[in-house]
Amino acid sequence: MIKSLLPKKNYTRSLWVGLACCMALPVLAQQADRNLKEKKRTEIASFFDRRMTDETTVFTSSIRMKLKETETYRKAVWQLWKEANDAYKEDKLPQPTPLSEASAGHWNLPEELEPKAVLNFYWGRKEKAGTPAPAEGWPLFLYLHGSGPKAQEWATGLKICSRFDDAPSLYFIPQIPNEGAYYRWYQRSKQYAWEKLLRQALLSDEINPNRIYLFGISEGGYGSQRLASFYADYWAGAGPMAGGEPLKNAPAENLGNTAFSLRTGAEDKGFYRDRLTGYTAAALDSLQRLYPNRYTHWIELIPGRGHHIDYAPTTPWLKQYIRNPYPKHFIWENFEMDGRYRTGFYNLRVDERSNTDTNTRTRYELDIEGNQVSLKVDEVTYRTIEKDPKWGIELKFAKTYTPASRGKVTVYLCPELVDLSKPVTLTVNGHTVFQGRVKPDVKHLVNSCATFFDPQRLYPAALEVDLATLEENH
Repeated sequence: MIKSLLPKKNYTRSLWVGLACCMALPVLAQQADRNLKEKKRTEIASFFDRRMTDETTVFTSSIRMKLKETETYRKAVWQLWKEANDAYKEDKLPQPTPLSEASAGHWNLPEELEPKAVLNFYWGRKEKAGTPAPAEGWPLFLYLHGSGPKAQEWATGLKICSRFDDAPSLYFIPQIPNEGAYYRWYQRSKQYAWEKLLRQALLSDEINPNRIYLFGISEGGYGSQRLASFYADYWAGAGPMAGGEPLKNAPAENLGNTAFSLRTGAEDKGFYRDRLTGYTAAALDSLQRLYPNRYTHWIELIPGRGHHIDYAPTTPWLKQYIRNPYPKHFIWENFEMDGRYRTGFYNLRVDERSNTDTNTRTRYELDIEGNQVSLKVDEVTYRTIEKDPKWGIELKFAKTYTPASRGKVTVYLCPELVDLSKPVTLTVNGHTVFQGRVKPDVKHLVNSCATFFDPQRLYPAALEVDLATLEENH
């Protein structure tokens, strides 16, 4: 039985929104498309073309729309986004063949991010005999291999992934491009690859946007734990194995709507994997007590096992869960990974960070009750309270939170989050910054599409917040 991380009725609505992208345009959609062609279609298309190479550009032209036209304009904007991606000159995901055929592709990664980096990958589907392709779209698994000779690790990854009991499914199994200092899955060059994979996968009508999963073993366990927290708003679930990251590298708070598994041998002492797995378990247990029904997790220290464990249980457990693209409650600690921050998370877009350096971070906590939207923004400072004496690995931390006094953020809104036909109240750090009707505008659909490249996250309305003005205006 499929388990959802959201109420079933909301998932059903969300799923139909996604499926609507594959259906013929109704009369209203045709009218919306004509309006875009007549007024702003060329401008939006040109913006999307620019956005493919410049993520800082913003669409500023206002195009008023009616609330009842939300779905039709979502369809029209998403179609323009697809056309821009189709025209963009880059290596595309090939059509998947059976994973057993070991069909491989490759992407060249930007030279400025990693020299001579070619990401080879297996890309294929696992099917059950006599079972048709999933009508709601394929689940997609991203698997990250462990350290060691990269050819051997890649081949082993294909072998073990082929055996896991998770069909029907699609698999993307990459090979680390370079060994040595570049043998880390979280580095900027690999971030480029993951965002390319997510973008192209979400463009596909054959992949379920709410059933994308991430897992890995050993070095792939470290990488998948970091990536689970960094890109938590995209994953339905994540399952590192034989790993264990310091929580500063993978804040547990971000996993409130992502099913998370971490399985490590109880005797796996190398680089404190057993201890760090325990710290992750304690953090998520604590969060689950504070926020019941939000932090779904399965963390196991397997008795009597060292670095080698049974990998088979992870993907069947992950596959039970589907993503909620519209959570009304979440915490996001926007941490840097290899010197880079995310610019958005669920329905938030960061226009200007509150922290100006890497010594602090910004934490956002969003809660929506009815049409009351509450946002708390803090700067976070870490203090190391436990350190490994041999390698200097920071193992455990205490955090201090201070209300942010600067920074800009956009709060996107949609019918799945609030009733846009009625007044909305937005409170930020205890200050009421907006009360009234929020006007839908196509520009918000365009900008949220460019920010998240996610068919489930095209928002017709937005409220902009400048934290520097909170005190002076109140």
